[in-house]
Amino acid sequence: MVPDPSLPEYLAAEESPLGLVCLRRRAIAGYPDELATEITLDHQFLMSSANTASERALADRALALHGGADLDVLVGGLGLGYTAHAVLASPRVARLEVVEYLAPVIGWLRAGDLPLSAELAGDARLSVTQGDVYGQLASDPARTWDLILIDVDHSPEEPLGSESESFYREAGLARARRHLAAGGVLGVWSYAESPHFADALARVFPEVHVERVQFENRVVGEQETNVLFFARG
Repeated sequence: MVPDPSLPEYLAAEESPLGLVCLRRRAIAGYPDELATEITLDHQFLMSSANTASERALADRALALHGGADLDVLVGGLGLGYTAHAVLASPRVARLEVVEYLAPVIGWLRAGDLPLSAELAGDARLSVTQGDVYGQLASDPARTWDLILIDVDHSPEEPLGSESESFYREAGLARARRHLAAGGVLGVWSYAESPHFADALARVFPEVHVERVQFENRVVGEQETNVLFFARG
């Protein structure tokens, strides 16, 4: 029997504290020569290499808002690596630490299974650790960062787990702000609008920007808009 090209090919699957996390690859309808790499969690779609505009924009726009040099950057959530890759594209970045909750995702990076594995592994400025970035931001800061970029949950209203719920509230954001250096920028990715989160940011930070990134979702063939929240301390 000839395999159905519309069905994904599963490359890896491992259990995690949040459920079964899978790495898969599929053809993109209308783009016969291109394959998309995807990650799912408990059979829910998380991300695809076919759509990376907003993940890259999270890094690019935060860097533009800061404007400084010799920057220390913290990214919560490795995913397929596109936010980290965009951070490292800037020569103004001196160091980047990525904190990823799902150990299998880090394993796929180190095994060379992610689309950007080679580029990321070849950059000495990058370190990747397994951990809970929300727990880190809720604790007393051991150091401060010029940029903190969070791309973990679907949205402030749809977290992947209960660990992050307090982060999106005023008290949690106040704790997170202590981890920013003077003039530092916090950036948060969301697939949807969140007026409550924008209001909470405005009560904690003197400067808040909400930006929308529109793109064609090539997996489903429709226009989509993701939302980026930025706050500067």
